[in-house]
Formats: sequence, C-alpha cells, structure tokens
Amino acid sequence: MKKYHHISSLEFKGDFLILIIDGKKKNFLLKKISSSLEKATDEERNTFEISPSGYGIHWPLLDEDVSIDGLLGIIHTPELKRKIA
Repeated sequence: MKKYHHISSLEFKGDFLILIIDGKKKNFLLKKISSSLEKATDEERNTFEISPSGYGIHWPLLDEDVSIDGLLGIIHTPELKRKIA
C-alpha cells in the first residue's frame, strides 16, 4: 500500500484543526474546510480515524471525510491521452 502522508498529530484549538503532516505543523480554519466540523461537539470532533495510507481523515459520528491532499491544496488531474488519427 502506497503511503500518501504521515499524520502524527491531530487536535482542535478554538476554530482551528491542527495537524502534523509529514513532520510539518499545519493549521486549518474549520469554517474553510468543514461546516460539520466547525459545528461539531468535542466528542464528535475527537472521534476520528486516520486512513492507514495517510490519504485522509474520517469522523464517523459526523459521517465527514477530509482528504489530506485537499487540505494541502494538492490537485490531481488525470493524464490527458492524445488520440492519433
């Protein structure tokens, strides 16, 4: 299994989600990433699963998923295939 990212810490402080991704501390404003997380209770926020591949985070009590690449602004585009006529 390809490891996308290593998430070594996840916490909430005020209006921010704070993650350590690939050894770097990143702060994300909740209202910019998820209205569900912004409005969630402490129990809902603190019940989460980090995917084994490091691809994303799932909050089962909220049925909310966030991709790490999405948080980091990494955009994946499909390879364009050129047709030869």
